[in-house]
Amino acid sequence: MSARTVRAWYRIHKWTSLACTAFLLMACVTGLPLIFSDEVTALIEPHVAPAPALAGATAASLDRMVVEAQAKFPSLHPFGLSWDEDEPRIFVNMSPSAEPKSGEIRSVIFDVHTGRLLEIPKGGFSLLEFLLNLHRELFLGLLGELFMGLMALSFVISLVSGALVYGPFMRRLSFGTYRRGAVNRIRWFDLHNLLGIVTLTWAMVVGATGVMNALSTPLFGLWRAQTLPKILEPYRGNPVPSHFGSVDSAVSKVSAALPQMKVSSVLFPNEVFGSPRHYIVWTRGKTPVTSRLFTPVLVDVSTGAMTVSGGLPWYLRALELSRPLHFGDYGGLPLKIIWALFDVALIAVLVSGVYLWLSRRRASVEKELDRLVKLESVPEGVMAQ
Repeated sequence: MSARTVRAWYRIHKWTSLACTAFLLMACVTGLPLIFSDEVTALIEPHVAPAPALAGATAASLDRMVVEAQAKFPSLHPFGLSWDEDEPRIFVNMSPSAEPKSGEIRSVIFDVHTGRLLEIPKGGFSLLEFLLNLHRELFLGLLGELFMGLMALSFVISLVSGALVYGPFMRRLSFGTYRRGAVNRIRWFDLHNLLGIVTLTWAMVVGATGVMNALSTPLFGLWRAQTLPKILEPYRGNPVPSHFGSVDSAVSKVSAALPQMKVSSVLFPNEVFGSPRHYIVWTRGKTPVTSRLFTPVLVDVSTGAMTVSGGLPWYLRALELSRPLHFGDYGGLPLKIIWALFDVALIAVLVSGVYLWLSRRRASVEKELDRLVKLESVPEGVMAQ
């Protein structure tokens, strides 16, 4: 690259990094406990374990669980069911409205096989939910999600531009050089470059998946706007059912129609997030590869007629595949530890970048880049602003 091109990429790196650093630091700090969300939950919110499943055990009645949950919360209505991925537990979620706010949903947890009520988690403050909302949306809802997506995009651009200017700065140094005997600023500069290049690929993955996750709400909204009107067209003018058919029957039909899939959740009729006339039964693959690929099935609550949506569009499949990559929660505890180590390393990159900016030299870095690109003699103290 010419000196002018390198200078341009350096300016892009500097300003995109400065724009997102504060929010990225917050995301890295809140992301650490979220990586270990299962372990943290087990530690601070212990739960009642279900009984060991006997050979050939069948699932208990979902309808009876819903009735029992309604008896516990008569002022709420069923919002949905969700199956625990790790234990034979099922959550019956109750809500005061079709679009509940944070903290309004109450869950009643049952044993999948026996149908025994295991516990009713206490409502109120949840540390992990607080951290997740801060990490994802800054407590600003959709506006906050889109803003954090913009910050993630700025971070990705800073990574690309930083990689492009890494070469000229390190041209006369061996890879991984850390000058222990140099002045503080040079040591911080070497640390910034070393950790930055080591974490580059991981940071690109996390940054890019962060952009995807920030778009989840509008992307699912786009899918609903494209899919549901076609399905609901035959019902135009008909009243919304006041009585819902058996959720057991809906789940059984879906399981029989898609034997290669397993049911992961059920959304009750909902005019905001789904259909006012259907159960939306979400299924996913049974293998490690397909377990992140979801297929929704709509079941009419009056007639039991089933509509398979044909799977999610490519952009939602990309979103679903990006989610486990963002938190590293798909490979067990060893992968979570690796993700956490990279997270700490990225925090060090950000802190060192802030230090280098605050202690910037009066000399123009762009002029020094000209000299580096032309392979001129480089003084020991050449630093980046």
